[in-house]
Amino acid sequence: MTAPSMPRDTEAYARGLALFERLHGRHSGAGLATSRDELCPDFLTMTMEWAFAGVLDRPGLDLVTREFVIIACCVTRGYLPQLRAHIEAALVAGATREQIVEVIVQTQFYASGAATNNALGVAAEVFGLHA
Repeated sequence: MTAPSMPRDTEAYARGLALFERLHGRHSGAGLATSRDELCPDFLTMTMEWAFAGVLDRPGLDLVTREFVIIACCVTRGYLPQLRAHIEAALVAGATREQIVEVIVQTQFYASGAATNNALGVAAEVFGLHA
């Protein structure tokens, strides 16, 4: 028996989905989120309502700054698939390659040289450079 799914006809879901599609709709982030839909539909609903509508769409910080924070967190935690998705999202939001590289370099003393190096490799791949 499976648990009932959360409704997706809420204003928060629609707002979160719109922001998600803007930032991730044409690259790897879309696959990361929707790949869980068959296994656990509520995970995608919670992601849209809570992460995108509830946090990422809050006033106070622009989207580029929010993506920089997420990039730094992904580097520190070693979340490389999510790092790729958020580097792509940062570019969509208007960040430059140079800014993204500086955010990654800024993590070196807190995340480790190895984590920073791995993240720079992911960034190089996203930018179409040799990693």
